[in-house]
Amino acid sequence: MPHTILVLYYSRSGHTAQLARLVARGVEEAGLEARLRQVPPVAPVTEVAQPPEPDEGAPYVRREDLAECAGLALGSPTRFGNMAAPLKHFLDATGAEWASGTLAGKPAAVFTSTSTMHGGQESTLLSMALPLLHHGMLLLGIPYTEPALNATASGGTPYGASHVAGLKGDNPISEHERELARALGRRLAGVARKLATPA
Repeated sequence: MPHTILVLYYSRSGHTAQLARLVARGVEEAGLEARLRQVPPVAPVTEVAQPPEPDEGAPYVRREDLAECAGLALGSPTRFGNMAAPLKHFLDATGAEWASGTLAGKPAAVFTSTSTMHGGQESTLLSMALPLLHHGMLLLGIPYTEPALNATASGGTPYGASHVAGLKGDNPISEHERELARALGRRLAGVARKLATPA
């Protein structure tokens, strides 16, 4: 069985990347390998092709990463209550994976970061969930048995991990947000392990 959980994200200011690293830490705490990958930016007019590797952060995702993973955590900042265009652009190009069932039956989870408390966290998480359902993935959230979900005064939802960055992007990730991101990674890895265990 593949022992790798793909943690795939787009991050502009770094907050979603920080959440991705926390989700990855949770995956590894549960005994599986986390593979951090990001999608390249897009623009209305492409002037220069993106380099094969970004200047900073995780490497860009490859199609093989989808085939080789035992589960997927998908993250994006919010853009008007929706996932960011680069992540949508990448997902829109996964028709071959959809047709072949590459991701069908694998567990998935989502995470996001917003500027404001009511800046579209839950709708963004749901927007990322929709294409994963079309791929036949098994969506996981965060259950209320996680104490931090009841205690958080900022990010964290039953739909997935989240962070409230603030209008100037200067809010650090809170302890509850950290706990919930790691819990999401542990849950994703635990379900992937169970699905791979013969009955």
